[in-house]
Amino acid sequence: MREQGTISIHTENIFPIIKKSLYSDHEVFLRELISNAVDAIQKLKMVSRAGEYSGDIGEPEIQIAIDKDRKTLSISDNGIGMTAEEVKKYINQVAFSSAEEFIHKYEGKDQQIIGHFGLGFYSSFMVAQKVEIDTLSYQAGAPAVHWSCDGSPEFILEDSSRSDRGTTITLHLMEDEQEYVEDARIKQLVKTYCDFLPVPIKLNGEVINQQKAPWRESANNLTKEDYLEFYRYLYPFQEEPLLWVHLNTDYPFILNGILYFPKLRPDVDVTQGQIKLFCNQVFVSDHCEEIIPRFLLPMRGVIDSTDIPLNVSRSALQTDRTVRKIADYISRKVGDRLKELYRNSREEYIKVWQDVGTFVKFGSLNDEKFKKQVEDIVIYRTTYETPVVAASSPATETPAVQVQAEEGDAWQDVQPAESTPDSGTGVQENAPTTSSYTTLKEYLERNKERHENRVYYCTDEVTQATYVELHKKQGLEVLFMDSFIDTHFISFLEREYSDVKFSRVDSDLDQTLLDKDKAGEIVDPTTNKTRSELIKELFEKALNKPKLNIRTEALKSDDPQGTPPAMVLLPEYMRRIQEMSAFVQQQTAQFPDDHILLVNTAHPLIQNLVSLSQGSIIQGEGQSPSAELANAICQHVYDLALMAQKGFNAEGMKSFVERSNQVLTRLTDRATSA
Repeated sequence: MREQGTISIHTENIFPIIKKSLYSDHEVFLRELISNAVDAIQKLKMVSRAGEYSGDIGEPEIQIAIDKDRKTLSISDNGIGMTAEEVKKYINQVAFSSAEEFIHKYEGKDQQIIGHFGLGFYSSFMVAQKVEIDTLSYQAGAPAVHWSCDGSPEFILEDSSRSDRGTTITLHLMEDEQEYVEDARIKQLVKTYCDFLPVPIKLNGEVINQQKAPWRESANNLTKEDYLEFYRYLYPFQEEPLLWVHLNTDYPFILNGILYFPKLRPDVDVTQGQIKLFCNQVFVSDHCEEIIPRFLLPMRGVIDSTDIPLNVSRSALQTDRTVRKIADYISRKVGDRLKELYRNSREEYIKVWQDVGTFVKFGSLNDEKFKKQVEDIVIYRTTYETPVVAASSPATETPAVQVQAEEGDAWQDVQPAESTPDSGTGVQENAPTTSSYTTLKEYLERNKERHENRVYYCTDEVTQATYVELHKKQGLEVLFMDSFIDTHFISFLEREYSDVKFSRVDSDLDQTLLDKDKAGEIVDPTTNKTRSELIKELFEKALNKPKLNIRTEALKSDDPQGTPPAMVLLPEYMRRIQEMSAFVQQQTAQFPDDHILLVNTAHPLIQNLVSLSQGSIIQGEGQSPSAELANAICQHVYDLALMAQKGFNAEGMKSFVERSNQVLTRLTDRATSA
């Protein structure tokens, strides 16, 4: 038998279009051809189970052969094979008519297509100047056939001497596609696209794919080490994941997958997807931005679904109803997993919260359903402490961790061990935490008598340490909201809790922190001015900053020396307006000129300043040496208060060092002359 003919296509020069325009990456031809080979093997299994084939199907395998001299690459399977009629139908008619339809639909459109499954065979013409098919059907008595095409619409179909069931596709590679006769390149492509296909893929007799897809397994059949090993394979040289979520559903869509919560690093771009998209265990894309909820983009792992439309543009994916349902399902399963961990292992939940909390807060900001799901498990590090029972030996004592209890008291103490078994929770051990955590509802309930519907919070534990300590000493509880997302999350909480006022610890001081009696003491009977008034005049004159609002208050403390002599306060409303303006203009927020300097009149240094400024005789014109020293100390006190709020630039640091040296010199002069 020998037959010549013309492939039924209408588009002029379809092959050049296939070669140049169909795929952005030519390398995917191998994915397409291997996928077809796997399909042929699976179809043979189906007809065998249906009793339509009684022969031995043997061990399924796909063989890849390279001939560098002939510049050929061949892919062979021992699957169902094809008859001459099937070759005519599926190659000459269906495949190329599908190609023509596809090109008509997308030619000239500037949009990226997520994948091209079902269009596989003709992708071989992107890299080959000639393609041959040698095939023998499983059907009894069907002759083997050979098909060839040189990249034109003409083909040749003839008898073949092939004696083993299956199909071999041989590509005669073009001159500029010779990379595909290199073993290393083929191995790399198989690893990328076909590593988890359930059929051995061999190159030179060596199996080069994993075959087992963990996400297709039941979660009950996988151990903690299985999950970790899979993560290490997907993301080598990365830190271990915090925990994972196993996805498995077949209604109302088919979806399998394993998603991991990674340990977030400052250089992670949370807008870029990290999850790998598969279809029937074949890799499709590294980008799932249109499929995964935005707040889960930094997660890693795999999702595999045959219900995600691949032959569409990314913009079409965003409006696809099934894709939206899949996104909702993934979001719900992640929320369920977090709630499960919160209920069953709160110590572990606290350990991973620093990273997982970013997902939870971001999700609450962007997804109303997810917000409702997790609103009771959002926790905050807090200064609140409960009595801790000491361990039997100081050498083995470990800090307690407080976390919401099931019922009764809002807190319970748990002792973090140095190494906690996984116990199947899907949580990777981290270093034990030593902080206390609470929910916002518990905070409000616990403090409703001292400051009802008011929340004190800290955004930087280092620069705001003085303010936090001041609140702690007076028994005021402070929440730490110091992750990069909390700037937005605080505004979100204010909308959710419209009757609650949120105050940063450096925005203003609660009245319980101030000693009103001491602030009003009269110290100068000749002028009848209080100490506060004298101190305010002293600082206003020394600093000479019209926009600076100087307040004088006595900070309440059993040890005045342990309190700061002065503090810079940034009014909440003004600071937020400036931060929002900087955000809109994509600039760094500048320190506002209109801020408050609160001078602590109870501090010994400030009290000594009053005496120093008044206790000298002016010699000639100008200020006395003591008054000059008092002015310099006022500037120094202001500098120190500023340093607790912001770092100096080069010029500011130079001025600070010079003023500090001047103050120290004058103090030593006074000491040596005394």
